[in-house]
Amino acid sequence: MTGSKNYKFWFTTGSQDLYGDTCLENVAKHSKIIVEHLNKSGILPFEVIWKPTLITNELIRKTFNEANADEECAGVITWMHTFSPAKSWILGLQEYRKPLMHLHTQFNEEIPYDSIDMDFMNENQSAHGDREYGHIVTRMGIERKVIVGHWNNKNVQERIASWMRTAIGLMESSHIRVCRVADNMRNVAVTEGDKVEAQIKFGWEVDAYPVNEIVDYVKDVSTADINTLVEEYYSKYDILLEGRNPEEFKKHVAAQAGIEIGFERFLREKNYQAIVTHFGDLGGLQQLPGLAIQRLMEKGYGFGGEGDWKTAAMVRLMKIMTADMKDKKGTSFMEDYTYNLVPGKEGILQAHMLEVCPSITDSKIGIKVVGLTMGDREDPARLVFTSKSGSGIATSLIDMGNRFRLIVNEVECKQVEKPMPKLPVATAFWTPQPNLNTGAEAWILAGGAHHTAFSYDLTTEQMEDWAAAMGIECVVIDKDTTIRGFKNELRWNSIAFR
Repeated sequence: MTGSKNYKFWFTTGSQDLYGDTCLENVAKHSKIIVEHLNKSGILPFEVIWKPTLITNELIRKTFNEANADEECAGVITWMHTFSPAKSWILGLQEYRKPLMHLHTQFNEEIPYDSIDMDFMNENQSAHGDREYGHIVTRMGIERKVIVGHWNNKNVQERIASWMRTAIGLMESSHIRVCRVADNMRNVAVTEGDKVEAQIKFGWEVDAYPVNEIVDYVKDVSTADINTLVEEYYSKYDILLEGRNPEEFKKHVAAQAGIEIGFERFLREKNYQAIVTHFGDLGGLQQLPGLAIQRLMEKGYGFGGEGDWKTAAMVRLMKIMTADMKDKKGTSFMEDYTYNLVPGKEGILQAHMLEVCPSITDSKIGIKVVGLTMGDREDPARLVFTSKSGSGIATSLIDMGNRFRLIVNEVECKQVEKPMPKLPVATAFWTPQPNLNTGAEAWILAGGAHHTAFSYDLTTEQMEDWAAAMGIECVVIDKDTTIRGFKNELRWNSIAFR
């Protein structure tokens, strides 16, 4: 995964010196045991680092600022083992700038009925201390994740793991830089937006380059490098000539190899993690980038078609959030194309002209060379395949003029009923929750784009948490969605987020 970091999370425990040294020794011992077991669980995607018990304003403030300064620290997990006066946390919380989680747990799972006494009560009062701490975080208006349950419970550990990936998304958001090759597709509204506000809100840098500045990098790629990559293509993918001359076919594939190498060198040299292209402005490129973009997405780069920088950044963000996930099923740029409206078989055929990430398939991947009616260039090579079956989420980040809105639709990906031999692009087919009619109506009412950042591996909760931490509106279309309720939510949000 390109650009991933060795992130860690700090575990901090709150207490005070009211209960004596023995109590504080037990607090430290217990928190160390919790951290040790969390790391040994095999569930958390990142290491948890134990920190000494926080009992004073000065130490709390110092610890939070050290977390701010540590580039590997992606967030702080807080837990109040005993009663910890909330005013002690104010300065530290005011200066803290990274993701925050409040783990509302306790060391013991069960009340020790036969032995419990006041010493035990004073020492093990998370039910008391966490409420005191929770009050001040809420009063200060600080966004955080609250997870409740015993620390050794698998469900709790899985929720911590899920939040960690959201935290990585928050951290990495400020490192996302999008390269716009040329500009937005002319007269298209939804792919536009306020790039300055996006940088203020999300940390994204969105820069435009003349297409021929990147073409120069493509032209500088050596024939030897191109031939080596073409050999990799031919060994990895099925070559679907479909009557084309093999040598002529290979030249088209080689053009994409040059684009892949040249584009990647440009992105690395200029430190960009996402890219958009536009078929209306290809400059000196031989072909619309197809196979090349698909491969770059598979390596972890974000992509958006027709200048859609918001979707490109979201694809990159979601790929970072799923980096190193075991058995992940894939994340990709996607576009709504056409419906199947047959009763009982409703769904949306997803595709794009060329650029769908191969991470979302477990079927054979082939290379085809087929002409396009747009772009005014030679026939581009592209990877063709069908997506996996399973549940996923389709997301759309849109600019409402006075705010950003994230739309999340839970979808069910299915295999198409019949082959589509004349459609020379990668495809997915899904039915939005709760059904096609309601899902599509809600999406349109919310102003959702025709482009989406799609993932099998992320959850609605993770994207809601990301949006909440970013301070933006998030609306969800799922199995419980009704149009009446959804319209009301949009009305309420127009007031809450204005």
